[in-house]
Amino acid sequence: MSTISLRLPNSLHETARQLAEKDHVSLDQFIALALTEKVSALMTEEYLQQRASRADLAAFEAVLAKVPSVEPILEDRR
Repeated sequence: MSTISLRLPNSLHETARQLAEKDHVSLDQFIALALTEKVSALMTEEYLQQRASRADLAAFEAVLAKVPSVEPILEDRR
């Protein structure tokens, strides 16, 4: 495990401390979870961009053309 020194504005530090307390976790855990969420979001964005770059519009339209043209059932109309 690594240790980092982090400088935060007093107001952000206090807000994070209060939220960690409210969530019943240590400030270290709270910051680690916040960083984990951000890293996950950025990695997901990169993954989706890579997937989108491999998209084949013609193949998508071919699959979509196979879907029957019928009215949606009542539960799906809401």
